Amino acid sequence: MNKEMQIACDEALQGMQSGDGGPFGAVVVRNDVVIASAHNEVLKSNDPTAHAEINAIRKASHLLGKFDLSDCILYTTCYPCPMCMGAIFWARIPTVYYASSMDDAAEGGFDDRVFYEMIRNPESSLDLRPLDAEKGKEVFSKWQAKEDRALY
Repeated sequence: MNKEMQIACDEALQGMQSGDGGPFGAVVVRNDVVIASAHNEVLKSNDPTAHAEINAIRKASHLLGKFDLSDCILYTTCYPCPMCMGAIFWARIPTVYYASSMDDAAEGGFDDRVFYEMIRNPESSLDLRPLDAEKGKEVFSKWQAKEDRALY
């Protein structure tokens, strides 16, 4: 077994045994060095965003002092859910290795397919209503006026 994936699997087992959350672990690696590892902590934290991949990305970003992880690789025990996929995109991680497939997750009680469908057509599941658009545009205008901002 790949050593980084072994760490991710160990994280998943540790989280399960501790009652922290579901059977998921993740590792962020840069230049063949493990920067951060984490497991799912949804149950422990009562935070629905505390997935293994997001926890690992947060730790790695903090330790590296940057949000752009384009020089890193992510190893995860399962194909990323839509939320984690979004975090991976925002972190600019170019390569993700995963152990279990989306079908494996569904068989294990974690079926994310409904969320992928919702993303394709969010209005079918959410009541999305615009409100105070001009005020929102003003915030973006102020952001664009800042000279010392990091473009992202």
